[in-house]
Amino acid sequence: MTIKKGDIIKVEYEGRLEDRTIFDSTELEGGEPLKFEVGTRTLIQGFDDSVIGKDVGDSFEITLNASEAYGVIDPLLVQTVCIDQLPEDLDPEPGMMLGVGDANGTHSMAWVKEVDEEFITIDMNHPLAGKTLYFKIKILETGCEPDPPDAHECGCGCEDH
Repeated sequence: MTIKKGDIIKVEYEGRLEDRTIFDSTELEGGEPLKFEVGTRTLIQGFDDSVIGKDVGDSFEITLNASEAYGVIDPLLVQTVCIDQLPEDLDPEPGMMLGVGDANGTHSMAWVKEVDEEFITIDMNHPLAGKTLYFKIKILETGCEPDPPDAHECGCGCEDH
């Protein structure tokens, strides 16, 4: 059966970066196939779009540029602030994730890009923003039942990953 928008399917997948590092996979998500409704944009756009027109049993590879995946890097989301604005008990290091809030009370995650004696540079872009992603995908099943409303699948698109 050919997959179309609105179908609920299960897939196995593996996502790699340009240096061949695996950043996400069915195995890393506990070995359970990823189940999702096609065309609802609950996953990254390029991954979601790639399964349309495929059939159960198909295995294929895709390459997604940044705009089809987690987006291009937005320089407005990279900010340098005075280290004195941080809580005293925080000892930031490059690569560390921080919860940040803005004047409107909106909270998001940021990763520490650079730290010196006076300033810290944080990046609120998704960690995979600006990157080309490579996926191997195998369609396992279609016609699946939807999950209950309180269930949540992750993998290949969760923002808090």
